[in-house]
Amino acid sequence: MTSAPHPEIAPPPGHIKAVCLDIDDTLLDNAGSSRLGLRALIGNDAAWPVWRHTTEEHYERYVAGELDFATMCRERTRAFFAAFGEQLSDAEAAAREDHRMAAMQAAWRLFDDALPCLEWLRATGLRLAVITNAPGAYQRKKISRTGLASAFDSLVISGELGIAKPDPRIFHAACDSLDLAPHEVVHVGDRLDTDALGAADAGLHGVWLNRTGTEHAPPDGVSMITSLAELPELLVCELPFAPGIPAQADGTAREPGTPSHPDTARPRLGALSS
Repeated sequence: MTSAPHPEIAPPPGHIKAVCLDIDDTLLDNAGSSRLGLRALIGNDAAWPVWRHTTEEHYERYVAGELDFATMCRERTRAFFAAFGEQLSDAEAAAREDHRMAAMQAAWRLFDDALPCLEWLRATGLRLAVITNAPGAYQRKKISRTGLASAFDSLVISGELGIAKPDPRIFHAACDSLDLAPHEVVHVGDRLDTDALGAADAGLHGVWLNRTGTEHAPPDGVSMITSLAELPELLVCELPFAPGIPAQADGTAREPGTPSHPDTARPRLGALSS
């Protein structure tokens, strides 16, 4: 059933023209797939806190350029087993990591709110980009496998650029790729420091996606949402918004997934992900 058209709200000067998004634990349930990979590795995920802590330590070294991605993965697996008293050779660490990685990649899934939100953003005429800290080939494979290969106007990946969030230069590179000024761009991510504050410090509108609902008042200059389903209302009601954003008569955003003016120039995201 097709609903009647809803009036749109005229945008103020200096409106938002693009939204950039993080990938892992923003659009894609990386923690969920990683836990499944851990189960494949040791038979359960009881040691998830140890795995997560070990991952944080080693991933920081990768982002800092101290290790390449493959070495980071192998050394993380070795350190994880060492924490429980088992010492692995290089060959055994690599074999176990390959097994874990295959299981994790098979479990890559988008969050339920990801596609409806992206559909809504596209319907408004907003440009879409990715800003992610990861190796290029690895992250592009992830984007492709989850049906998002044609979803974005630009992909800005730290492993290809040589600069990682929260460095302002990676946010500025994304703005340049869209031919927009930072104040015309919103960036959404699950990390308060790396994503939201990093974006705000670079002159973008930083939005923290706090999926866990942790009680934490965001600092000045940063907005907080607990689901991507809340992003449309934030754009319409709290941030300067773009032309064409579907809105209800009372000024609130139309529910994600029910755009009034779909963009037919590009494939629909639902079709891409099927």
